[in-house]
Amino acid sequence: MKKLILFLGVALMALTTTAQDKNKKLNFEVNGKCGMCKARIEKACLNVKGVKYASWDIPTHELSLIIDERKTNSMEIKSAIAAVGHDSKELKATEEAYAKIHPCCKYREDNTDDSKHHD
Repeated sequence: MKKLILFLGVALMALTTTAQDKNKKLNFEVNGKCGMCKARIEKACLNVKGVKYASWDIPTHELSLIIDERKTNSMEIKSAIAAVGHDSKELKATEEAYAKIHPCCKYREDNTDDSKHHD
């Protein structure tokens, strides 16, 4: 009986430790200009299974994420972002994806912060 209780206690501690290690914070730069870019980038991230939190900062272009490492990784997220027309340092959007974003969001031509003009 003591061995069974000891085994269950060790198993429970192992599960608790594993559950705490699944979440990871990530930060990386994503190109964009405005509130529409912010919404598009965050939506693309949140549509990736395993992404729990996504926030893109307009002035710094910094994307902050909390992900479940067991379900996704940074390259899957960067692929989703590129698919909606936004570049990261490691992965560039195709010309076709970039062409689909709103004209005011064209960050490759003009990398200014346009956030005060619209949301």
